Amino acid sequence: MPSGTSENRHYHHNAQQFFFILQGIATFEIDNEIYEVHAGQGFHILTKKKHRILNKTNNTLEFLVISEPKSHGDRIDL
Repeated sequence: MPSGTSENRHYHHNAQQFFFILQGIATFEIDNEIYEVHAGQGFHILTKKKHRILNKTNNTLEFLVISEPKSHGDRIDL
């Protein structure tokens, strides 16, 4: 994820997600609360939680995201 980028706020009806940060620092906005997650750390987002990930740093952010069940077709943008 390039420096200074973010995704749109959204939620999933059925999917929960787990993000594992490989490189950089991720900022997560979950229901209007802010969390900072560093390389080597993980972050769990429960079903129906309004969220987005941001890269507020000057460096590239790399991460893995695992959705269970699959999140394709389950995303509601806000």
